[in-house]
Amino acid sequence: MILYGSGDPIEALKLVGQYVVGVHCKDGTPPTEPDQLGTETPLGEGDVGIERFVRTLADLGYAGPLTIEREITGEQQKADIIAARRLLEQIRDQILAG
Repeated sequence: MILYGSGDPIEALKLVGQYVVGVHCKDGTPPTEPDQLGTETPLGEGDVGIERFVRTLADLGYAGPLTIEREITGEQQKADIIAARRLLEQIRDQILAG
């Protein structure tokens, strides 16, 4: 939703969360021009608010997979996915610690 400039993904999640069976974790910034796509960023570096997003999933009782999505290629993609996994594990550990 951020990349398309179409709203807040966390507020949307609160509306439809009970129906969610799978999640792709991706981050980005909104478009700067009308009819343009925003910019994808490494997870945690954009405007999604990934910690709040994952906490909202947990509050809704979601226990399914979190698929990391990074639409670039090469070594940077690999590094970003590894960093995203670490970030998601840190968030999970904070949530479990209460």
